[in-house]
Amino acid sequence: MITMDILFACSELYPLIKTGGLGDVAYNLPLALHRQGHEVRIVLPAYRRILDDLSYLKAVGQLATTIQGYDVSLLKTNLKNTDIPVYLVHCPALFDRPGGPYGETNDHNWEDNAQRFGLFCRIVTLIGTDRAGLSWQPDIVHCNDWHTGLVPLLLKVYKSRPQCVFTIHNLAYQGLFSESDFAALKLPEVVNGVRLWDFRGLEFYRQMSFIKAGIVFAGAVTTVSQGYAREVLTTQFGCGLEGLLKATGRRFSGIVNGIDIKLWDPGNDRFIETLYGISSLHRKTFNKLAVQTEFHLGDNNERLLIGMVSRLTEQKGIDLILEALPLIQQQDIDFVLLGSGDRQFEQALQEAARRYPGRVSVRIGYDERVAHLIVAGADALLIPSRYEPCGLTQMYAQRYGTVPVAHGVGGLADTIIDIPPFSEDIADATGVLFWEYSCSALLEALQRLEFVYGNLLLWRDLQRAGMRQDFSWDHSAQAYSDLYQALLPESM
Repeated sequence: MITMDILFACSELYPLIKTGGLGDVAYNLPLALHRQGHEVRIVLPAYRRILDDLSYLKAVGQLATTIQGYDVSLLKTNLKNTDIPVYLVHCPALFDRPGGPYGETNDHNWEDNAQRFGLFCRIVTLIGTDRAGLSWQPDIVHCNDWHTGLVPLLLKVYKSRPQCVFTIHNLAYQGLFSESDFAALKLPEVVNGVRLWDFRGLEFYRQMSFIKAGIVFAGAVTTVSQGYAREVLTTQFGCGLEGLLKATGRRFSGIVNGIDIKLWDPGNDRFIETLYGISSLHRKTFNKLAVQTEFHLGDNNERLLIGMVSRLTEQKGIDLILEALPLIQQQDIDFVLLGSGDRQFEQALQEAARRYPGRVSVRIGYDERVAHLIVAGADALLIPSRYEPCGLTQMYAQRYGTVPVAHGVGGLADTIIDIPPFSEDIADATGVLFWEYSCSALLEALQRLEFVYGNLLLWRDLQRAGMRQDFSWDHSAQAYSDLYQALLPESM
């Protein structure tokens, strides 16, 4: 395998700033690529929260005094506990603000996000073409989600340029802006023979789409599981871009994400009550008791305890949970949930907890310790997402011997081996999938789960099969390495 220089462009990076799975990917994938011998550098905006948290930052490179009319500079730090360089695009007028990376609150995006991430894309392009004064040019620029969508387009302007990979983490977020925003960015009218304000370019129903730019102009387009890559080619999941994605042909593929197996390890997890492993699964019971205490449930070890750790949004299937809870309570099942999101879902879940005291318990918000405790202590983890590009909690659950029960979509179907219905021949199954998005299908899945739970030997086989799965990032990194290499000239 040849080694490559890789620039990884993203809008989030754990532990500096994170709103979802992208931040985890931006930390773990470069780390895994680095372990393979590649030189990886990361670039993201210098948000206020990052500047406040980092005590030492070094100014590097040489950028023009103003870009898009804004003062811009590059700052440098390293990825946590590594020597991997992280460049921060420092533009106080656009990024030094309170709140999150995209808006003051989750519900209200900044009105100038087109300018903010348009500028960010220009700086990424300058670094990628060795025009930022760093005396370094990557072989590959790996862009992530709509925030970096203009980079593949802008790179096409330069004759000497790196190859570009564009990864879609969630097609529902497309970076849509007005025609006036498009005009304000002063992009070329035509790139590689493609007129930009046209349905073949960036125009999407009279709006500008950053994600379309990435799809149209990148050398390769990926998404975060093979299942999701198939689904987005359909009208049900394609968000209006299924035709464009079909037209990409072999340029488009799915590579499933991994998980941090050091952070999520039941044998070495500082957040859980009792450490355990595949040969000491009986010790998992102490974590179940800890969850029951934490959430004020009855300490009935025989009753099936189902947990859920999730954002409370329509995508995550919270409406299905609310519909099913009264029927679930007719079974010998307790339910705990940790999460936050849409206010209407928060209120409805809290009301359900009041209606079923001692059997249903809900905690609004996010707490890393409690999240780990639920994954370790629950018997099963429920993931009823309407759609799920990849998903991580189902992989965490299997690593902890906690059986995932999930809607069979996207990365969930790719990473869970379904048990056969009401059979003792469970082979190498690792969880339960339901294929129809309905209350009846969910309840049938829970009945199949209870069937296995009632037989301790079968249950242990199911747990251990999940714990033997290898979800490390090294597999994903190898797949990306192969993709990068396929894009490079044969002379390298």
